[in-house]
Amino acid sequence: MIRVKEVKKNYGELQVLKGITLEVKENEIITIVGASGAGKSTLLHIIGTLDTPDSGEIWFDDINISSLSSNKLATFRNNNIGFVFQFHHLLPEFTALENVCMPAWIKGISKKAAEKKAIELLELMGLKERIFHKPNELSGGEQQRVSVARALINQPKVILADEPSGNLDTQTKNDLHQLFFTLREELKQTFIIVTHDNELAEMADRKIKLKDGKIDISYIFA
Repeated sequence: MIRVKEVKKNYGELQVLKGITLEVKENEIITIVGASGAGKSTLLHIIGTLDTPDSGEIWFDDINISSLSSNKLATFRNNNIGFVFQFHHLLPEFTALENVCMPAWIKGISKKAAEKKAIELLELMGLKERIFHKPNELSGGEQQRVSVARALINQPKVILADEPSGNLDTQTKNDLHQLFFTLREELKQTFIIVTHDNELAEMADRKIKLKDGKIDISYIFA
């Protein structure tokens, strides 16, 4: 479903990605691991079109997104990619329901249809009683589940998660990890997850280690 072809990225003199080639299948959960500075988040941001490679290509099915204009790229991102970060980035003045609806409203979905879908997702997240609460009225784990629901609202091809449980306590972290696999089964959702959490990395269908800007082949075949 996703093909990353010989992607390279520099920041000034620093070579962050040195030629990454990777394929992701539909309904797959992949974790990306490696030391700090190995290029994990940079790769995730490039796949998610939040950053651009200096060379190489990113393909979603038969679309080379590396060649899209900025306007078409923004539309593609909103329609096809969901994001979950370490910090939930919820809008504090809006309720959980409104936060989840936001990407759908941006897409042009009607208020009624967006709210119906958002309520379904929040109930799936176990947040039926928290729909009209604002972020400061929710626990850290509840806030992160709202952000997962928000990522799912437009039925994206893939969810990209960058250290999604890095700010959570052990039990809440484990609950979130299990939620990803539940969503994979119930919604046929694909995930690419950057993590330092060994338990989550081991649970995935595949784990890929980056080392010095490249995929560590010795790690894959160890």
